[in-house]
Amino acid sequence: MIEALVCVQPGELRVEQRPAPAAEPGHVLVRPRRVGICGTDYHIYEGNQPFLNYPRVMGHELAVEVVENTTGTGPKVGTVCVVNPYLACGTCHACRRGNPNCCMKIQVLGVHRDGGMTGLLSLPPGNLIAADGLSADECAMVEFLAIGAHAVRRGAVDSRDRVLIIGAGPIGLGAALFASLSGAEVTVMDRDAERMKAAQRLFSVHHTILAEGDIAKAVSEVTGGDGFDVVFDATGNRKSIEAGFQYVAHGGRYVLVSVVQGDITFTDADFHRRETTLLGSRNATQVDFERVIQAIRDGKVKSEAWISHRTSMHGAVQDLPRWASEKTGLIKAVIEIA
Repeated sequence: MIEALVCVQPGELRVEQRPAPAAEPGHVLVRPRRVGICGTDYHIYEGNQPFLNYPRVMGHELAVEVVENTTGTGPKVGTVCVVNPYLACGTCHACRRGNPNCCMKIQVLGVHRDGGMTGLLSLPPGNLIAADGLSADECAMVEFLAIGAHAVRRGAVDSRDRVLIIGAGPIGLGAALFASLSGAEVTVMDRDAERMKAAQRLFSVHHTILAEGDIAKAVSEVTGGDGFDVVFDATGNRKSIEAGFQYVAHGGRYVLVSVVQGDITFTDADFHRRETTLLGSRNATQVDFERVIQAIRDGKVKSEAWISHRTSMHGAVQDLPRWASEKTGLIKAVIEIA
């Protein structure tokens, strides 16, 4: 038997005993060692995640140890790996075009199927990324940082750009980090001044904007009236996304990293006047995972600075609901599984 942290229904978590799984045909059996708690997990707990069935074992930001591999491919037993949690079909139009991150039949661990807050997990070898030299803590950080790295790649950020990141949660901070590593001048905007201070501790930030009062005026002051070459929204807030169009410079790019239900609107004449490029950014691909792993190896990402909260599987029953609402000092929380 193994233990699993189960979200039974919105607002209810419990640790359950479950039969230990065997490796599925062609799969590798792994033991989760660290599980990062993501905004998605908080949304699942709160009942705000669409297209999800309960009960659900959450967890997709994973560091795992291989305990059984009879596939003849993939990492050896004992290897600690990063997990790519996006299980793509490999045959749909998106997959055939080299875009498995937006597979038409995608299954995301911890969302569409049970994830890593458990004792054992069966995974395809192609979704395991050996990360020699990285600790379990560092492996658990790779997935959420890869989402930011993917967004920056979608936005084609380079050293000529002035970049605005709206929303200084973990995903926004990841985008800001890789925009900074791309040589851009980075400004971070958030409603929480403490989060912007955290950004300044983690990497090079040129400016911060507190999201209150006359924001358009603040943007104009920072950019000399030009606006930002690339704007990223990572808030998950419809009003924020709609407001962000006016912060984009003429000829600039607007990248939507966060997702909202329903429609967003913008003024078409202004959109065309600026010749704005509007981009969606979903999940991450192998190249993004590899970029993050290399950045960690190069010492450009310090896990001890990013991981602010820790708990155990049993402790998460109380801690995860509390952290869903108490964000003070919270950058990234992880569950340690013995």
